[in-house]
Amino acid sequence: MAADVTPVTPEQHRRPDDPAASGPRKEGPRMASVSRRLRVDRRYMPVVGTFVVLALILAVGGVRYENFLSLTVLANLFINNSFLIVLAVGMTFVILTGGIDLSVGAVLALSAVTAAYLIDAGWPVAVAMPLVVLIGSLIGLLLGVMIHVFEVQPFIATLAGMFFARGLCFVIAPESIPINDPTFAAIAGWTTWVGGYWRMTTGVAVSLVVVAVAFFLLHYTQFGRTVYAIGGGEQSARLMGLPVARTKVLVYVVSGTCAGLGGLLFAMYSRSGYSLTGVAMELDAIAAVVIGGTLLTGGTGFVLGSVLGVLVLGLIQTVITFEGTLSSWWTKIFIGGLLLVFVVLQRVLTARRV
Repeated sequence: MAADVTPVTPEQHRRPDDPAASGPRKEGPRMASVSRRLRVDRRYMPVVGTFVVLALILAVGGVRYENFLSLTVLANLFINNSFLIVLAVGMTFVILTGGIDLSVGAVLALSAVTAAYLIDAGWPVAVAMPLVVLIGSLIGLLLGVMIHVFEVQPFIATLAGMFFARGLCFVIAPESIPINDPTFAAIAGWTTWVGGYWRMTTGVAVSLVVVAVAFFLLHYTQFGRTVYAIGGGEQSARLMGLPVARTKVLVYVVSGTCAGLGGLLFAMYSRSGYSLTGVAMELDAIAAVVIGGTLLTGGTGFVLGSVLGVLVLGLIQTVITFEGTLSSWWTKIFIGGLLLVFVVLQRVLTARRV
């Protein structure tokens, strides 16, 4: 009787210590940990792109222009854009929820004009300064109530707020009002040197404090988590039991407060109040937020990215100033091109995530 012979496969001929005997080699725990650390989360990709653009502009400017990378130029970048940084911080909260605020430029102008009018009329600076910030908060509250309670689209509600605030500017001050109060001038003119090289003004100090507070609110409080959740899906946030109604109203209060504070900083910067201040500045704020990596659909973005976006816009203006032969309108051209690039990048990242 023939013996039952079972065919032997090539795999069975391999020795136990043969690396091929165990099939495909798997990564060890250490290699997997390293690969996870090196991999960049897609949420941070737009911010990384903003940082790369910022570094490229600095590198090109440093090579092309003398003293472009000096601390004086970099300090002036913050000084000249302190009010826009505050404005972009407030806009970040709104866009993270999937909304928009077109009123911030007009509210900034209203705050600056009101400050100049009240101080010129003899009001104490200690009363006028918080009052003009409160005006921005109240306008933001009204817009938030219109959007949530009456379900008005954010675009329409904030557009109405823009016309309302801009009209009030011309009613209060048809012409420019200079601010000559010595107390206000002392506050606006305060300057210190950090490390003996970096110039710090009142506007820069206030803007950095606003950025720090916004960062804490967005990343370490329930309010911030709810902001991100609403942007990710409002219905899902409701089902999770999050305070959606209160948060939607509060983000416009935050935006209005930042606009009011930005107007006060602009009044310190220009030492005057003018009705045409801040025309189209809301578009600069939106551009800075988008270039900084915040998705227009909401749910993804970082306040520090918005600060980088403001610095990119300021550096573009600085490069054009150093060039000397280019029209200032080239600033808008470069900003438009960057916006298109970052919107396409956001679209690609969103599609890959889906």
